[in-house]
Amino acid sequence: MKSRLTWFVGAAVAVFVAVALVVAVTQTEDADTSAPGTIAEIQAVTVTGAPLPAFPDNGAPDAAIGMTAPVLEGSGFTGNTVTTAPGTPTLVVFLAHWCQHCQYEVPVLVRWNADGNVPQTLDVVAVTTSTDPTAPNYPPSQWLAAEEWPPLWPVLTDDADGSAGKAFGLAGFPFMVLVGADGTVLWRHSGRITAEDLQKSLDVLLG
Repeated sequence: MKSRLTWFVGAAVAVFVAVALVVAVTQTEDADTSAPGTIAEIQAVTVTGAPLPAFPDNGAPDAAIGMTAPVLEGSGFTGNTVTTAPGTPTLVVFLAHWCQHCQYEVPVLVRWNADGNVPQTLDVVAVTTSTDPTAPNYPPSQWLAAEEWPPLWPVLTDDADGSAGKAFGLAGFPFMVLVGADGTVLWRHSGRITAEDLQKSLDVLLG
């Protein structure tokens, strides 16, 4: 009888130890996923200010020109803070990883920067939006890294609802919004654009 009782006690202890080990390993794995440097493709965004009207798709005048742009505050892929707060002229570039037009435009912007043609007074901020893990060319962090997106151009990750894009009146991809140093909208553009045409527009708008 004692031997059988001893066996049951020993088995119970073994099961308890095994469960404890599984819990410990699980907790360690969970801690690793939240460790500094973890990549996040979709994150919360704070929008301050009234949203801009949708960009017209019929060639009509853009009602957003002269309006105060909403300010975005969120995070980059690794959790760094990114904002579009006024103070410096800023080109906000909205990109979707699955969009073929965006895949065309990103190398154009990268070359534009490499050629030294970006105005010295201009900041460029990208916003990755409409991110979909089931869509092609996911994740956007790896896509932009492979394209050698300039390290001095911050990337803000939009939330699952596309709040940043909606706030700026996004109507297609890629979508660019030039915001003046005072926070007013100077120009919006939807679709592909060559570096030469972009340069001409910026030269006129920024003087």
